[in-house]
Amino acid sequence: MSENTFPDDFLWGGAIAANQAEGAYLSGGKGLTTVDLIPYGEKRLATKLGLFETVNLEPKEYYPSHQGIDFYNRYQDDIALLAEMGFKVFRTSISWSRIYPKGDELVANEAGIEFYRNLFLECKKYNIEPLVTLCHFDVPMHLVNEYGSWRSREMIAFFERYATTCFNEFDGLVKYWLTFNEINILLHSPFSGAGLLFKNGENKEQIKYQAAHYELVASASVTRIAHEINPDNQVGCMLAGGDFYPYSCKPEDVLTALQKDRENLFFIDVQSRGYYPSYAKKVFAEKQVVLDITEQDRQILTNTVDFISFSYYASRCASADMNSHNTSEANIVKSIKNPHLPSSDWGWVIDPVGLRITMNTLYDRYQKPLFLVENGLGAKDSLDENGEIQDDYRINYLKQHIKAMKDAISDGIPLMGYTPWGCIDLVAASTGEMSKRYGFIYVDRDDMGNGSLKRIRKKSFHWYKRVIATNGECLD
Repeated sequence: MSENTFPDDFLWGGAIAANQAEGAYLSGGKGLTTVDLIPYGEKRLATKLGLFETVNLEPKEYYPSHQGIDFYNRYQDDIALLAEMGFKVFRTSISWSRIYPKGDELVANEAGIEFYRNLFLECKKYNIEPLVTLCHFDVPMHLVNEYGSWRSREMIAFFERYATTCFNEFDGLVKYWLTFNEINILLHSPFSGAGLLFKNGENKEQIKYQAAHYELVASASVTRIAHEINPDNQVGCMLAGGDFYPYSCKPEDVLTALQKDRENLFFIDVQSRGYYPSYAKKVFAEKQVVLDITEQDRQILTNTVDFISFSYYASRCASADMNSHNTSEANIVKSIKNPHLPSSDWGWVIDPVGLRITMNTLYDRYQKPLFLVENGLGAKDSLDENGEIQDDYRINYLKQHIKAMKDAISDGIPLMGYTPWGCIDLVAASTGEMSKRYGFIYVDRDDMGNGSLKRIRKKSFHWYKRVIATNGECLD
């Protein structure tokens, strides 16, 4: 094997999330989750940011998660399509409220367990390894209403019970686990990230960092439990990745970029090293955060992850002069537009070299294997006169990022696998749109939930099949 080729056991695949794909939001005894109350349209962003003191289902609103792409009822056909592409791994999530509808019950919901067991058995039928996220932007709404979600220390025990049930019930079917999806996003999108709502006058930073601490303790605790139940289990953390570049070589810009990177890497520092970083004390002092942290918490945090998983869509740009007028609203993580880079239809910069930079940053910092579990191009796809989708723009985007992965491997970085985001078109988490498509497989559904749900292979489907078959050697 040459120094810039993928290892023979490289895990090629794709990724979805339960709340964006399954639909069937109350089927099989499932309870309401946070994402089930995030509407499409004008109120979406404010809801995600936790700007309302309470959230309820409103008859006039459209909630995309309620139907998703009906993966709940169509997973057998969908997994067969993924197998046709040659997938080695399939990343999905378990909806907590399918297993524990309220989140605080003592007895699990058998119908939910049966659904996921059948899903994972379907994957195994095709020799596809499931990569399973325990909490991917959905918290049972009962836990939000009764406990304030991750404001409460009680959430740790609820999450431990849920995770233990999953580890036991799916033992032998799932060995790759992620605890919390893009854990750093709770700082930027508190309700969608962690089920947090705020009252007027509260110190939001105190609430967010306290919630983050409880999530970090819960993550470390279930990492230990996973290893105890089966030593072959591998548990990873998950970061919304993408380095911040200084907008200029002005020292103040460089310092701001460093601080912005630390803000995102803060959580992974804890999950990978087992303790809070040295700069945490100053961060907490500046934000007037006083953590409820015990010696037992500190001991639990020493249960570190086996690998670092991350998403990469774009790099970011930071300046000491960042403000609401010069930062992009395109992404929930604010950034100044980089004049050297093109952008997607939704304003996300396209920066393959930034992936190589991010991978080097993460490996230099943590010295643990990496797993790129989200990457892709959100774009508008249309059927041509032959009923086909010629998505060369997506192929080009993915090709350049796979080349960047090769370059990072040549830098000496161990990369476990690659699961491009939304391998089947699904509801976009950012906007709630179906028209922001990522997949190799087109789903006939529009932004308001209309359509046949028919699946159609795009040009990228056949391209990615060749990529997998040649272990990343054939990219044309």
